[in-house]
Amino acid sequence: MPEPSRRPTAKGTVPFGEYRTWYRVSGDLSGGRPPLVVLHGGPGSTHDYLVPLCDLSDAGHPVILYDQLGNGGSTHLPDKGADFWTVQLFLDELDNLLTRLGVADDYLLYGHSWGGMLGATHAAARPPGLRGLVIANSPASMTTWRAEMVRLRATLPPEVQETLARHEAAGTTGTRAYFDAMRVFFDRYVCLVNPWPREYQASFMEMHNNPTVYYTMNGPTEFHVVGTLRDWSVEKLLPSIEVPTLIISGRHDEATPETVRPFDDLIPDSRWEILENSSHLPHLEEPDRLREVLLAYLATVDGTQPGTRASDAATGS
Repeated sequence: MPEPSRRPTAKGTVPFGEYRTWYRVSGDLSGGRPPLVVLHGGPGSTHDYLVPLCDLSDAGHPVILYDQLGNGGSTHLPDKGADFWTVQLFLDELDNLLTRLGVADDYLLYGHSWGGMLGATHAAARPPGLRGLVIANSPASMTTWRAEMVRLRATLPPEVQETLARHEAAGTTGTRAYFDAMRVFFDRYVCLVNPWPREYQASFMEMHNNPTVYYTMNGPTEFHVVGTLRDWSVEKLLPSIEVPTLIISGRHDEATPETVRPFDDLIPDSRWEILENSSHLPHLEEPDRLREVLLAYLATVDGTQPGTRASDAATGS
């Protein structure tokens, strides 16, 4: 039986033009606290690997997860080309979801990996209902990300590098041998939990079974970013973000400090928290520590932490 904190209080789909966006809500949207709307990574992954964040609803913070168009429970469109799969499409989908769920006037965003770049772009437009932003394990520039992938790949054992190169040259990257070699990278820089948690396995398999969005926007692997996002950067947008921003990364993250640092340097009101025993998925690798960090941040944003104006007013201080 699933843990009570992870039971959605509502789930379904909302129309997005002629398509549908799947969502789930954990917690009470009428409870007075802004919901945390979670943007998954990929692009082209699903919400599944982020389900543990729903435990925040235990503390009174409702959480909204959703599958971005093209994957999971949302409309699949395998025949759409690169001109369809744009950053603007996913920004429009987010705006539509916020409006359809009635939270556009009061919400927070948690963006993981690609979702952090998407969330930063949304926040830079200064939507009036946005109260705060969490950017988790995200690069600010895909150009820097590509350079760091080259550097991290060079840290793998020589025999692993040789296997990767041999299969790439032969065009046999769909083989088990290539996956096993990639798994060495994943186990160092993506997920330190072994065996992989079922939530992560679910998203991994969903993207494997329908790679349309990932292949189009990213490319075939972490090492081969040849898609439409190849040179995308949000760095110029970051000074425009006005809301308090929490930046999260793992000490062993594929989103290396070099890729994350621009968020901290350029967002005016930001704080960067590095989780020492995590890589790219701290909500699975260090859930208790991440919960502590998130609850402290959320308490500051919604005014329930001692010392904030809203808290002091409520206690008569």
